[in-house]
Amino acid sequence: MGTKSPSDVTGISAKLKLVKESIAKVVVGQEEVVESVLISILCDGHILLEGAPGLAKTLLVRAIAKVFGLDFSRVQFTPDLMPSDITGVNVYQPSDGTFKFTKGPIFTNFLLADEINRAPPKTQAAMLESMQERQVSSENHVYELPKPFIVLATQNPIEQEGTYPLPEAQVDRFMFKILVDYPTEDEEFDIVKKYTSGTNPYDLLDTLEVVITGDELIEMQKLVRQDIKLSEELMRYLVRVTATTRESEEVTIGASPRASLWLAIGSKANALLDGRDYVNPSDIQRVARNVLRHRVSVSPEWQFEGINSDAIINRVLKTVDIPSV
Repeated sequence: MGTKSPSDVTGISAKLKLVKESIAKVVVGQEEVVESVLISILCDGHILLEGAPGLAKTLLVRAIAKVFGLDFSRVQFTPDLMPSDITGVNVYQPSDGTFKFTKGPIFTNFLLADEINRAPPKTQAAMLESMQERQVSSENHVYELPKPFIVLATQNPIEQEGTYPLPEAQVDRFMFKILVDYPTEDEEFDIVKKYTSGTNPYDLLDTLEVVITGDELIEMQKLVRQDIKLSEELMRYLVRVTATTRESEEVTIGASPRASLWLAIGSKANALLDGRDYVNPSDIQRVARNVLRHRVSVSPEWQFEGINSDAIINRVLKTVDIPSV
């Protein structure tokens, strides 16, 4: 892809604004969550949404699939879910004595892994290869997943009963961990008013039109990486932010270099969303918490003191010098 002019970037930003407006027809409020999900999709990154039940996480994912006109599958994670229930299974064919691979729901563009931490670690781990390499291996055969392929997983807060912590290797495969909070009172009033008068939010999904096609999305993902400019000064800044998370006495595991990669790509996507073809420091700060919060582990004794990963990240963002660019 050649270098895009500012007018091209402005046009794409306008289309992304239409995507947000379309989603808002179904999902009331949650503007920051919607923007964060769009940024991750523009980066071809997987998303972990954490929040209490009833906050429209599933509705949001389905709305996004509709406006991008892409295939969507949903898997409800439960304690008895098997890995083959996600990836697929080899079925014996009596007619010729062979086995035929029957693809599971993971063969889609947007996979909603609902309440992913309700399933045991063995089942969660079944998605590791798919999330990293965009493929499924079965009986010495490799099956490519469709493009784009993005996992949007919802997770109940881990202190709730009946949940299993995600393996560290899988957590690291999510570009963003987005916290979904309760709506404001005004937003909750609008939800009650809108959806207690005979309107079903899932019926409204059928009214949404495709705003950006799958092919257009793939081109946008290329543009983010190739045509949005990130200066070396800001590259050093974001690397310093990542490295500083490893230097705190409260931290047992700091963010890895993969976090720096996602900080760079995510800041580019945020710039595109804002209609710019260059990154500024606010873009990095905008995506930092979503990139870093699940990659920074705070030791238990400091957790008892009320220190969590977001507190560490907030302190890092305040203390690391911002370059004047």
